[in-house]
Amino acid sequence: MRVGLVFGEAAQGLRRNFSMVVSVVLVTFISLTFVGAAILMQMQIGQMKGYWYDRAQVAVYLCTGVSTTPNCSGQEATAEQIASVKQKLESDTLKPYLKTLTFEDHQQAYANFTQQFKDSNITSLVTPEILPQAFWINLRDPDQSGVIRDSLSAQAGVEEVADQRAYLEPIFAILNAASYSAIGIAALMLVAAVLLVSTTIRLSAFSRRRELGIMRLVGASNRFIETPFVIEGVISAFIGSVLAGGAVWMLVRLFVQGYLQQRLPRTAFIGNEQVMLVLPILVVVGVLLAATSASFAIRRYLKV
Repeated sequence: MRVGLVFGEAAQGLRRNFSMVVSVVLVTFISLTFVGAAILMQMQIGQMKGYWYDRAQVAVYLCTGVSTTPNCSGQEATAEQIASVKQKLESDTLKPYLKTLTFEDHQQAYANFTQQFKDSNITSLVTPEILPQAFWINLRDPDQSGVIRDSLSAQAGVEEVADQRAYLEPIFAILNAASYSAIGIAALMLVAAVLLVSTTIRLSAFSRRRELGIMRLVGASNRFIETPFVIEGVISAFIGSVLAGGAVWMLVRLFVQGYLQQRLPRTAFIGNEQVMLVLPILVVVGVLLAATSASFAIRRYLKV
C-alpha cells in the first residue's frame, strides 16, 4: 500500500468536505469536553472525600442546663460525669481507635462560636453556658465512628455523639449527581459524534463514487479504499480531542486553581497532574470512536 497516495486521498477528502469536517471537530470537542469534565469532577469528589473525611471529627457533646435528652434531663454534666466520659475514651477498649482527643469547655466553645459567626448578630443572643462542652475526637479510621457512638450514646452526661461526616454526605451527594449528569450528557454527545462521523464519511464516499468505481475496476482492495476515509475521521476527531483537552486544562487552570483554590485555601483541589492523566484518555477515546465509526460506515457503503 502506497502511504503517500493514501494520505493524499485523505487530504483531498478533508478539503472537499471542509464544512462537515468542522462539524465533526466541534461535536467531538464538545462531547469530549463533557467527558473530561465528568472524569475530573469524579477525581475532585474523591480527593475532597479523602481530604475532609480524614479531618472530620467525632464530637461527644456534654449536657447543658437546657438539654432535653434522656441522659441529661435539663441538668449540666457534672465534673464526675465528664471525668467518667474521658476515662472511657482513654480506656484500653476505645483508645486504639483514637488519633487525637481534645476537650472544649464553655469558654472555648463560645470563643470558637463568636469567631465563626463574627459577622452575624446571633452572637449577641448566645452565652457560654448554653454552648455544650465537648470532647473532639480524630479517629485513626474515620469509618469506625460507630464504635464511639455506640459506646457513649447512653453514657450519663452525654447529650449527643455526632459524626461530622454526616454533614458532608449531602454535599457529596449533590456533587455526585452533577457528575453523573455530566456523564449522561457526554454519552449523548459521543453518540451524536459517532453518528456525525459515520454520516460524513458516507457523504464523502458518495461524492467520490466515480473515483471509487474506477479504483475497484483497476483492482484496488477494500482496505486501500477504506483507509483514506478512516484517516479523515481520525484527523477530525484528533483535532476535536486536542481542543477538548485544551478546554479542560483551561477550566482547571482558570476556574479551579485560579478561582476556587484562592477562595477555599483549606480544600484539596485537582491540578495539572490530574489533567495530564485525562488528556490521553480524551485523545484515545476520540480517535477510537472516529476510527471505528468511519470504518463501519465505509464498509457498509462499499457493500452497497
